[in-house]
Amino acid sequence: MPTRPGSAEETNDGDQHDNVSEPREPELADAPDSAEVAGRASAEAAVTTTSEDENTATSPDLTAAAFFDVDNTMMMGASLFHFARGLAARKFVRAGDLAGFAWQQIKFRVGGAENATDLQSSREQALSFVAGRDVSDLEGLSEEIYDELMADRIWAGTRALAQMHLDAGQRVWLVTATPVELAQVMARRLGLTGALGTVAEHERGIYTGKLVGEMLHGGAKAHAVRALAASEGLDLRRCTAYSDSANDVPMLSVVGTAVAVNPDQRLRETARARGWDIRDFRTGRKAARIGARSVLGMGALGAGLAAGLAFRRRDRS
Repeated sequence: MPTRPGSAEETNDGDQHDNVSEPREPELADAPDSAEVAGRASAEAAVTTTSEDENTATSPDLTAAAFFDVDNTMMMGASLFHFARGLAARKFVRAGDLAGFAWQQIKFRVGGAENATDLQSSREQALSFVAGRDVSDLEGLSEEIYDELMADRIWAGTRALAQMHLDAGQRVWLVTATPVELAQVMARRLGLTGALGTVAEHERGIYTGKLVGEMLHGGAKAHAVRALAASEGLDLRRCTAYSDSANDVPMLSVVGTAVAVNPDQRLRETARARGWDIRDFRTGRKAARIGARSVLGMGALGAGLAAGLAFRRRDRS
């Protein structure tokens, strides 16, 4: 694999561990069935939207690929927070909902613990927004809001890493708890192959108010990557995954090369213990501040909480 561009913090022994012979097995024995359902649904959505000629390399590498988390890995901050801002500006959610999300984000950043009650509440509230709405409406909003609020928040260093894989003839997917419609817009804008995201059930182009499985978070991301690899003929031992969050250790563990990008403290410790590469594109004071607080780099769980709290309908009492 070619040398990765950008600033880097090497592992203790300086290896990029390209010599990994076997993929690391994730700890998924206790993963709920809904996580596997969510992963497979996300992989199927990714396959149906992938372009046949997204890479221009003369010799495509058909068995290797790269998988990038979004929040604080590919872009600065939480994608769903900016999506919620865009929705509020268009009167789809109330200002009070944004305030509620901001408070929930602070709670998560300070505490850093997963709360099953909060996750269930988030899921139900997210569904209350999409139920009965047209899929094409959300797709259109995703296009507008990405261009308006997210495009200039992409980390140049991470974007360069993605381009490195594309230049090598490999396919590149985003993997995120963000709704797959928004994730796919981001992938198209960045010139990537496609995206694995949370899938909401719809019939005849209208959302039913149910998720397919659950939000694409934690173990569900690993299931999605495995399902996509099976359908696309990828050799996971030759694949690379990138994330900022310890919540994504299951996904990082199923590939041959794992890279911690702008990592939270728990992931930084895990990466050092396992010999994973570390890339930090934050500068000086900001990097130190975020690194010292293990959950300030909001990961997939924060995105899951954001989904519920930011996606309430404006007319909901």
